[in-house]
Amino acid sequence: MTSETDVAVIGAGAAGLAAGLRLAAAGVAFEVIEAADHAGGRAETDTATLGVPVDLGCHWLHDARANPFTAIARTLGFDLGRGGRDRTRLLHLGDRFATPDEADDGWREVDAAFDAVRAAGDAGRDVAAEAVLPKNGRFETLARHWLAFMSAADPARISTRDYALYRDSPDNWAVLGGFGTLVLAHAAHVPVTLSCPVTRIDRSGPRLVLEMPRGALSCQAAVVAVPTAVIASGRLGFFPALPHDLEEAFAALPLGVVEKVVLGFDRDVFGLPERSFLDAFTEAAPERGAVSALIRPGGAEGAVVHVVGGIAARLMEEGEEAMVQHALDALAQVFGTALKSRLRGARASRWAAMPYVGGAYSGALPGKAHLRARLAQPLDGRIFFAGEALGGPAFSTAHGAHLSGLKAADAALASLGEAP
Repeated sequence: MTSETDVAVIGAGAAGLAAGLRLAAAGVAFEVIEAADHAGGRAETDTATLGVPVDLGCHWLHDARANPFTAIARTLGFDLGRGGRDRTRLLHLGDRFATPDEADDGWREVDAAFDAVRAAGDAGRDVAAEAVLPKNGRFETLARHWLAFMSAADPARISTRDYALYRDSPDNWAVLGGFGTLVLAHAAHVPVTLSCPVTRIDRSGPRLVLEMPRGALSCQAAVVAVPTAVIASGRLGFFPALPHDLEEAFAALPLGVVEKVVLGFDRDVFGLPERSFLDAFTEAAPERGAVSALIRPGGAEGAVVHVVGGIAARLMEEGEEAMVQHALDALAQVFGTALKSRLRGARASRWAAMPYVGGAYSGALPGKAHLRARLAQPLDGRIFFAGEALGGPAFSTAHGAHLSGLKAADAALASLGEAP
């Protein structure tokens, strides 16, 4: 049986929820449909593992002074933390902590790597970040780790031009109550149909028809707010198929791997202040890569360890237990093996393994940065794409996704002859 609506929104992450808010305000008939059993997408806050809010996905208000979620957070009463390098920040070299001078040298090397990638992109070069990185520095492992951390991909898969298109600023503030909680609170009144993957959009007739397990949904316009990997993999199909230029663009913007491992302990095993930051790598064994960790979030006796890039991808294939063990081993090398006996709970994100997510944020492959703009093209004048990949200079962020959802909803309304 086929039901009908004016606008269908596919995906209930930050982009889809924003589209739902805009459509609700316009008073048109709409449905938001989500494949997962919960809304929010990669904005997900866990409160069970540590007993305090911990974000498994987005956590920081990037470019906070210009970020629309900053005002939303304040309106809804969320506390914000303006963390930075003024907080306790430690660098461990495998057998000891770096001295302050060594740490300064390390961060200068990291900054030099970022500057080299951005300079190449600003000059119009669209090559792999690998090609322009300073080589053989003492802290090259740390620099490569942070490039992968910020881009969800190893340097060989990062486009210098795409990287340079991102708007950066030093204003990165934490949502202490959880970014995932904030995203859901803002869209609390948007109705969402959960556990209902859309498998295909039939665009062959005068109305779009969405094919789903519950039956078909007919609509005049659709906002497609799913990750690029979902479309590139064919999990969301189109009939007739997407034009070649759009297929090429979705394939050119794969999702990377940035995962979090949350570890809870039965007592303080760190001896550090709340929300301390740790970066660690073994100077004598750079092939092991590096990890970054937020220590004692919310004052809890625990840590959130970030594993990224190719190392994270390999661990993902081995399973959650391997991810937890890797994170635990990294902390044990810094704080002593006795902490392993104090572990009381653990949870690892697995965004790259989720079929209707497929990874962390999008990044153009080298030589493909120009294809990101293609995603903003409407299809048939009635299918409008949204998501972090379409966030303009805020791509790869929750607020970029939010802004893209508003823009796509406005375009859908215009296609119906409705004023946004």
